[in-house]
Amino acid sequence: MRSLQDKYEVLKEYIGSLGSVAVAFSGGVDSTFLLKTAHDVLGDKAVAVTARSCSFPERELKEAIQFAKESGIRHLIVDSEELEIEGFGENPVNRCYLCKRELFSKMKEIADENGFREVAEGSNMDDLGDYRPGLAAIQELGVKSPLRYAELSKDEIRTLSKELGLPTWDKQSFACLSSRFPYGQKITPEKLKMVDDAEQLLLDLGFRQVRVRHHDTLARIEIATDQFPKMMEEGIRQLIAKRFREIGFSYVSLDLSGYRTGSMNETLK
Repeated sequence: MRSLQDKYEVLKEYIGSLGSVAVAFSGGVDSTFLLKTAHDVLGDKAVAVTARSCSFPERELKEAIQFAKESGIRHLIVDSEELEIEGFGENPVNRCYLCKRELFSKMKEIADENGFREVAEGSNMDDLGDYRPGLAAIQELGVKSPLRYAELSKDEIRTLSKELGLPTWDKQSFACLSSRFPYGQKITPEKLKMVDDAEQLLLDLGFRQVRVRHHDTLARIEIATDQFPKMMEEGIRQLIAKRFREIGFSYVSLDLSGYRTGSMNETLK
């Protein structure tokens, strides 16, 4: 078994072998760590590319822009509206494949236009344990996955991020807002905004790891189980119920299983 430091060295060597790279950068834990490492190894031969769309919250875009600016990393922003992809809005089980195929095709074009040899993305070893159709698109397009090449897990990436002084080392995990809908339920800009506003409220109230799953008129809240007592505080509970109704939900529920990644995939099993 390789040590964490050995994995980090493997990562840097692999990135160095790419020569130049455009990093798909969302501002999350994984992509921030990957971008930082790529810039440390390749300098100006590493560029950040962020996709802007209605399924990507404004708060995440602002954080990505701020990090790239403060780190002195060139940052390109591309508009990639998933809802314009044929079939995407119907939310089929291969929704993520459709999105990643479109997104990384655009990123490869941008990389070519700007003289970068490769495109890299931030999936890690933990992503292999769930239904991830987007990984098929990544493989088909020849996009590089350096964190998986180095066999790094999410916890290991957080540890290395902390050692590097990255502000994202303890940031909540994030997935695009389209993942909040049951497969087959139509996705619209209005519904995406409902989810975004609801999750922003929970974050503003101090809940760290949150998901608001959109089940038509019902909101299913997922939070870490150790924050259940906070959710049950009378003032907090009433405020959330009131604000969620104002956002557009008729009913508000708390998922007793708590937060977990890919809960919408549970119906596929």
